[in-house]
Amino acid sequence: MSKLPALLLVLFLPLPALSQTEDAELGQLNPDEMSLDRALQDTVNGKTSMTNCASGYMMTKSGQHAMARKVFERCAGAGYTGAMTWMSQLDDNGLGAPENPDAAADWDRRAAEAGDPVGMFNYGLDLMRGRGTVTDREAGRKLVDRASQMGMQAARRLQGADYNLDEVTPDADNWKYAPVF
Repeated sequence: MSKLPALLLVLFLPLPALSQTEDAELGQLNPDEMSLDRALQDTVNGKTSMTNCASGYMMTKSGQHAMARKVFERCAGAGYTGAMTWMSQLDDNGLGAPENPDAAADWDRRAAEAGDPVGMFNYGLDLMRGRGTVTDREAGRKLVDRASQMGMQAARRLQGADYNLDEVTPDADNWKYAPVF
């Protein structure tokens, strides 16, 4: 029986060779393919696929906001409107960088201009509140209406509440949207 553990040890010794290695002729063998680090690396290298861009969601939900910012910035630059709305969320809440309502509203505006209903809804709220942009309740309502026409339920709910922003704003966020005099 004493030879069996030694035999098992010999059998498993080659396993570390299966990890990531470089081979001059073959390139990288067994590359890291299914990790957030790989998605970040690919995105930074210009591979802004839907899958890589969506990985930013997992990054921010796991508290890796700086990493998520890198992915979302690249993906937003490539035209992914979902990444624009996530950049807005990060900027609006100071995640991975200082809170920046102006930048958040700008991301919402860009997503709205690209035809994204979430961007339209969010920028409509920004305009109605005057957060990160000048207050323009009329323009804000029009954007909310467009988002509603595109099927966004939160926009329909806000319309049904006669555009009362408390309908879509948690009580805990009231301090953030209070007027500053």
